[in-house]
Amino acid sequence: MIAVTAFAGQKVAVFGLGGSGLASARCLLAGGADVVAFDDDAQSVAKAIDAGIACVDLHGLDWSKIAALVLAPGVPLTHPAPHWSVQLAQKAGVVVIGDIELFCRERRRIAPDAPFVAITGTNGKSTTTALVAHIAASAGMDAQLGGNIGTAILSLEPPRANLIQPLRAHVVECSSYQIDLAPSLDPSIGVLINLSADHLDRHGTMEHYAAVKERLVAGVPNSGTAIAGVDDDWCRAIADRLARAGKRVVRVSARQSLPDGVYVENARILRAAEGKLSVIAEIGGIGSLRGSHNAQNAACAAAAALALGLAPAAIQAGLRSFPGLAHRMEEVGRRGTVLFVNDSKATNADSAAQALACFSDIFWIAGGRSKTGGIVSLREFFPRIRKAYLIGEAATEFAATLGNSAPHEISGTLGKAVAAAARDAESSEVAEPVVLLSPACASFDQFRNFEVRGDAFRALVRALPGIK
Repeated sequence: MIAVTAFAGQKVAVFGLGGSGLASARCLLAGGADVVAFDDDAQSVAKAIDAGIACVDLHGLDWSKIAALVLAPGVPLTHPAPHWSVQLAQKAGVVVIGDIELFCRERRRIAPDAPFVAITGTNGKSTTTALVAHIAASAGMDAQLGGNIGTAILSLEPPRANLIQPLRAHVVECSSYQIDLAPSLDPSIGVLINLSADHLDRHGTMEHYAAVKERLVAGVPNSGTAIAGVDDDWCRAIADRLARAGKRVVRVSARQSLPDGVYVENARILRAAEGKLSVIAEIGGIGSLRGSHNAQNAACAAAAALALGLAPAAIQAGLRSFPGLAHRMEEVGRRGTVLFVNDSKATNADSAAQALACFSDIFWIAGGRSKTGGIVSLREFFPRIRKAYLIGEAATEFAATLGNSAPHEISGTLGKAVAAAARDAESSEVAEPVVLLSPACASFDQFRNFEVRGDAFRALVRALPGIK
């Protein structure tokens, strides 16, 4: 746990008492702050009280005595409208920040040179974050993994001076919501993987969403390293702006060779620098890094590992031993020749496209709560789909988009979809059938989150007779 001393002796309000909110309250208390907390959910308030955190309705607070409002990232800051707690804080001129900002302030105080790798992007940020931490740990570093990937950043061990061995590095996934609440975010290594339309309900426009993401790499000090994927127009423009601003920029591509940067070619991660080309690692045959999207993730992770000072041999060893993440192209079982893959993390069409591109004969389970554009952008992959099994609110919409391009049925529920897809895949005449859950949708119509949806898929598959 990281005791946050930035507000010692001051009164701080915390709103949102999930994992990160509770951690923020505890760490502020440990650092000497006077904390009052609240949540719109009564059960969350009760849990916080049981943990010894003072809870009061912030509506009645004297905001003139509050030094800061620490907001949980899931609470709206700007769109579709600021949460009522944000409105009260802003009316009183109180700064609104999040747990990433608290970490940054504490790191600058106790160990400003401690390695801090912050990673963001629309797709692949969890895999890339876990991969960087795995490579670092396998090379003997003390890799503290957290942020949006699961463990609240303030629940990690604190930053420490580089002289203490093993070298401790914080490797942190940052969502756009978290970046929005971290005005002084200053990682020593910042990674922006890619950008596509997502979370526009919380950011209003793509321009605003991209600007928020840009803050992570723009905050890297000139002595640090900003790593930017350049396979989309948004990130390419950001990389150019960073370079003009005097940042040390490493461009990364999984689609094209670069005169200066890190790129993937023929299943090899290459580095071009000062007119020289060298091989960082081979990624062919690594099952946990299947597909072009994972090639991009691996290249970004390799660039970050190089910036941490790791040698290519250590990077290669880390890549080969990476087990992958649950719900991200996770192979959950086989029955005969049929492979079952859990890609529940694919909550938008761009992410689903990456999974669909990996296989040729797909029995596709898709649907949930649709996002902007639905699956129209996936038309190029429809010939790969032997049949689609549509679930949730988006089922009718997706059926209309598929039309005569791919056989499909409206299964409604995940249980019915798994049973039908398993039956049809097993009776098909294709050589390597794949039952793929890659929903291209949010889960919130039928499941609390994508993890619960993926867990349900895994359980349904493993309950099938003959699964190995």
